[in-house]
Order: sequence, then C-alpha cells, then structure tokens
Amino acid sequence: MDQLQTELKMLIIEALNLEDITVDDIETNAPLFGDGLGLDSIDALELGLAIKKTYHVVIDADDTNTRQHFASVENLAKYISENKA
Repeated sequence: MDQLQTELKMLIIEALNLEDITVDDIETNAPLFGDGLGLDSIDALELGLAIKKTYHVVIDADDTNTRQHFASVENLAKYISENKA
C-alpha cells in the first residue's frame, strides 16, 4: 500500500504539472482539495483520467462516494487497490 501511495503522489504531481511540489510535500492523510493540497474540480477530472489510464480503475463522477475516494492519497490508494483488475 505504501508503494501505491507513493506512486499516486508521483501521478498527482505529473498529471497536474505541480512543478514546485515533491512527493514528500504531499501528506498521505491530508485533504487533496481545499485546505490541503488545494486541488479543484478540473484537477479531479485530470487525476481521474490519469488513474484510469494508469490503473484501469474508473472513478465514477456521479457516484456519491467519489468525493470520499478523492479526499486523500490514502483513500485513493485504498479505492484503487480494492477495484484494480
């Protein structure tokens, strides 16, 4: 799981072109949106596409749990590991 979390942090940095941020800057439990990393809805779409391409896991934008899945790197890693083919 730790490796997946690190991979996700790298994916977030690459997919969203966060040039001034390193893997160490992204806290595993910190919110990705709002006060945490400060991502927005456009970032969520881009990240969703990158996750689909990398892990073949589709995150349904209409699912009521999607906000929870995107809450933190930890939640994303858990969701991906549970839904990976």
